[in-house]
Amino acid sequence: MTNTIHYPQLDTILMVEKAIQQMNYPKKTELWKSLPKKVMYQTFCIIIDYLEQSGKIIIDKDRRIVWTWNPEMIKKIISSGVK
Repeated sequence: MTNTIHYPQLDTILMVEKAIQQMNYPKKTELWKSLPKKVMYQTFCIIIDYLEQSGKIIIDKDRRIVWTWNPEMIKKIISSGVK
């Protein structure tokens, strides 16, 4: 069991989400190094794990991060009567 030193704040999570959307399938370390503000790597990994578990990203076989969340598609599916 690992001890988490610092949990991410919402603005940090949003910053990482925006960076993923703007980059072209970055690897984890490429993304971390490109962030506009410094983030502890452990905190960054917590964010990546959260985004992956929530279905907003997937990490492909080449270890590239792919943004998958599409709220417009979700609205369309819900409006068509799918529960």
